[in-house]
Amino acid sequence: MAAKPSSPIQLKHLAMASDDPDKSKAFFENVLGWEVAGVVASRNANGYYMTDGNINLAILKFKNGPAAGKEFPQGYVGLHHVGFQCDDIEQMVSNFKANGYEPRHDVNLAQGLGKNPAKDNAEYKMNGPENIMVDISERGWVGTQSYKTL
Repeated sequence: MAAKPSSPIQLKHLAMASDDPDKSKAFFENVLGWEVAGVVASRNANGYYMTDGNINLAILKFKNGPAAGKEFPQGYVGLHHVGFQCDDIEQMVSNFKANGYEPRHDVNLAQGLGKNPAKDNAEYKMNGPENIMVDISERGWVGTQSYKTL
């Protein structure tokens, strides 16, 4: 088992699968006062990044099953994955593996991520407990105080 991190790894990102990202965006803006931090328009999903300044919430309508992940049926709506920001993504991948949690190569490859998680994207997908998908990132997510641009 790998060494426990010296300080807690921060939760900075949540993602929800949505059938109507515009309606969900309106809820977070009008009911909760959140702001749009970005628009998602990729080959895998459309939607929005919303923020309260501390957490990034991706509201995503997935275009295909492989990008969403094998455990999510077509049309699934609800919590999709969680994301944590760390200082050293390679060490964090090692910690996951040492504790029995493997990379989500099915989703990483479907989303165009390769074998270098620190360089490919803001995030890298891993399995977590109970088969929950977990993003890990050094850069963080747009709209959060700790986000680092390239």
